[in-house]
Amino acid sequence: MTEDELVAGWRDLLAEYHSTWCALDRALRDGHDLGASEFEVLDQLVEAPKKEAGLRMQELGASTHLSQSALSRVIARLDAEGLVTRAMCDTDRRGVCVQLTAAGRERHAQAIGTHRGVLAKTMVGRKSVQPV
Repeated sequence: MTEDELVAGWRDLLAEYHSTWCALDRALRDGHDLGASEFEVLDQLVEAPKKEAGLRMQELGASTHLSQSALSRVIARLDAEGLVTRAMCDTDRRGVCVQLTAAGRERHAQAIGTHRGVLAKTMVGRKSVQPV
């Protein structure tokens, strides 16, 4: 692969990512009053293996690819809306765990169809995504 091909591939990947992320953000805001980052946090919490205990902020940051400050802002917004709660982790009082509330689970359930629909519309057929 030449350097030009490498750079072109990188730019194609970035374009696909940004196009999809913007479409997700628009659809989720319009239909469910959630940003794409907020939905991603809810989605990670729904899928967490230990749902009752929630996830540590560090785990959420790693799985959502958000910086610590960006994640803190997202969690603050979700907490203010009653979609998540924050508490000291039972196993390590130095850590903060985030738990999904019933309202958060309901908002996620309402938004998941929109999220998956946008993914299907924007990603299927692209070079980097092959239908399953």
